Amino acid sequence: MRSELRIAVLPGDGIGREIMDACLAVLDRLQRRIGGYALSYDHLRAGADFYRETGVDITDETFAAVARADAILLGAMGLPSVRFPDGTEISPHLKMRDAFGLFAGVRPVKAYPNVPRRLADERAASIDLVILRESTEGLFYSRDKGEVIDVVEARETLRITRATSEKLFDFAFDLARRRKAEGGKGLVTCVDKANVFRAYAFFRKIFDERAAANPDITAGHAYVDAQALDLVRRPWDFDVLVMENMFADILSDLGGGLVGGMGMAPCAEIGTDHALFQPAHGSAPDIVGQDKANPTAMFLSAAMMLDWLGARHGCEPLVIAGRVLARAVEDGFASGRTRPCEFGGPHGTSAHTRAVLEIIDEAK
Repeated sequence: MRSELRIAVLPGDGIGREIMDACLAVLDRLQRRIGGYALSYDHLRAGADFYRETGVDITDETFAAVARADAILLGAMGLPSVRFPDGTEISPHLKMRDAFGLFAGVRPVKAYPNVPRRLADERAASIDLVILRESTEGLFYSRDKGEVIDVVEARETLRITRATSEKLFDFAFDLARRRKAEGGKGLVTCVDKANVFRAYAFFRKIFDERAAANPDITAGHAYVDAQALDLVRRPWDFDVLVMENMFADILSDLGGGLVGGMGMAPCAEIGTDHALFQPAHGSAPDIVGQDKANPTAMFLSAAMMLDWLGARHGCEPLVIAGRVLARAVEDGFASGRTRPCEFGGPHGTSAHTRAVLEIIDEAK
């Protein structure tokens, strides 16, 4: 068992700094409240602001420090106004996905009490699914490899490998199994475009092979366009949706919209030996410094980090801390003690954080 762990902290850009400060305050309070573990932090700089100052998005020294950490906690990276010469945004965390093999992007989509929902159906209150994003291959494999040919044609390449797909699908079935033990549906749906593209037919073939090895979990299929439709028509019917990188990048934002917005969208990016945790939203430069950022996705991402660290290192207090934080977030919305201004409430980042800290202090 390991209980003394080092976290690489990268606030990044825009509201990343504000929500990271809030998150670290919550993590410090949990550590004092729960006990039995110790987190220490390496505060590191990378991202668009850093690139604007130095001409590099992340230094080799910072990358090495991130590689040594037990987990990576990230705020938000990138600014629309700061780009590489090829027109793409600054996003060093994408390099981390590749370098550390963070193949499993876990993006929960969960409805919380008293948070505006976009669907009128009363069943929308029961939305609780996970979009599992393969995060190292697919169309994103082509990042930095695409071609623009004689200003009249551009090409990108999609890549799917058996080795990564098998790991991803096994992760999906394990995740559904854990969720089933806590009352979940025990369902994994492979989302693809296998009716048109050979790469996705290959993806589905591997899924079916791994499904046969996990007979206790129900397996299903959906084409991505039909799945987008059904996320609007009946999202409460789904459990774990596993898909290629680009498809999941798009549908996970749709999922966030169903349950209030991207301020409610946490994310874990998990590999065999490393994991990165960040809210799925952007850096929101239009509200920087105004105390308006909703820190919920940051808090929920940190709760996922605590759970992952606790399971990985056999440290039950970390698992408990993750549960306490996740429950504090839900209790805050249920009781009306957290009402973020993102949804027309009176609470900015600081007031929202104070409420969550109070709820943690009251936890039994």
